[in-house]
Amino acid sequence: MSFVPKRCTSDAASNEQNLNQLPPTYMYSVIFKDIILEINDDDAKSIKALETYCKKQHIPDAEINELKSKYHQKSPVWWYTCEIFLCGMLNRGLRSLDMEAMSKLGFFIRILHLQLKQLHQQQSANFRKPFTVYRGQGMTKEDF
Repeated sequence: MSFVPKRCTSDAASNEQNLNQLPPTYMYSVIFKDIILEINDDDAKSIKALETYCKKQHIPDAEINELKSKYHQKSPVWWYTCEIFLCGMLNRGLRSLDMEAMSKLGFFIRILHLQLKQLHQQQSANFRKPFTVYRGQGMTKEDF
């Protein structure tokens, strides 16, 4: 989870003296990620805290109820990619470094990270060279 273009981090990392030139937001995000990945909390309590936060954010009750009732039936990647509030809330929180939103979504960030790590381990043997994955707006082949 990085908020800085790869070029910036690789340029700075190539020379230790340049490490202090990394944007503070990048350093905060790395520290936050490390903390979030170490926390072990109860999903039920975390979902309840997220529900309370979502109501304050005026998330539709139908979406909150869907998450509460079906959370364990689907994978984290499925939840992130489905048309529900999670993706937008998470992306806004990460872009703006909204610590309240990110802390409420911490349990989800953690399990999403774990699933992506697992998928990478399963599939990395199929690829000989590194490749870049772009996330965001979909494009047709013609537009690309």
